[in-house]
Amino acid sequence: MDTPETTIVEKTNPSSQISTPNNAKEMGVLDHLEELRWHIIRAVLAILVFTVVAFVGKDIVFGKIILGPSKINFLTYQFFCKMSSITCIDTLPFIIQNRVMTGQFTMHIAASIAFGFICAFPYVFWELWRFVAPALYQDEKQTARGATFFVSLLFAIGIFFGYFLISPLSINFLSNYQVDPTILNEIDISSYVTTVTMLTLGCGLMFQLPIVVFFLSQVGIVTPEIMKAYRKHSIVVILFISALITPPDVISQCLIGIPIWVLYEMSILISASIQRKRNATLAKMENTNAVS
Repeated sequence: MDTPETTIVEKTNPSSQISTPNNAKEMGVLDHLEELRWHIIRAVLAILVFTVVAFVGKDIVFGKIILGPSKINFLTYQFFCKMSSITCIDTLPFIIQNRVMTGQFTMHIAASIAFGFICAFPYVFWELWRFVAPALYQDEKQTARGATFFVSLLFAIGIFFGYFLISPLSINFLSNYQVDPTILNEIDISSYVTTVTMLTLGCGLMFQLPIVVFFLSQVGIVTPEIMKAYRKHSIVVILFISALITPPDVISQCLIGIPIWVLYEMSILISASIQRKRNATLAKMENTNAVS
């Protein structure tokens, strides 16, 4: 039978009405580090598996995928040509070459690792999420349900956006740009692979903005008022980041900047929704305490 003191504490203590984490067992710091180590090991192994697959299948990974935007029969170029003769891209005046003895082998390994990371990204995030999720309260888990799916979906959209739109348009601009007609564009393989990787992977990571805002809003670091107050500043930051991961042409910067700005506006709505739910929960708790 509860004592009056216990009853009063349970009614007046808001934390008694909030769900607790599911992991009932107490774990020390070393136990957490050991668990994190195995999550990281499994994530790295997944990346290595896809890296080996990419390394072995170089005819497809390099010949069809990585070198795809450098060929005039690429899907994006064909689509632009079908749209109109004005938008048609029918020439790419550059060649890809290797000037270093170990250049092709080094870029083969580097590109395979990047390809492996992109393919294994959903599983890598899932492993990290499995480590973090047990520390969350039950209501937080319900709110963040489907996090792996939405993170993977936004990452995939960003990857496709960067590969099929930003990369070919940037390559077309850079290959046709000449300060003098006598200067030929003979692109080193390392420069080409780095450019395609940065554009593609950069878009995939930049498209995670709504997820980042979602979790920051959950812990109260970001609010819709803050995001609205810094909207003008965010446009400058978005243009700056777009300039870093794209070639120095306005078209490419706008093509990546506009979707990120749209994601920023969507993030404001997400943050506002989370704030409304938090305020409703607090109001419900206050009413419950008042009645008690």
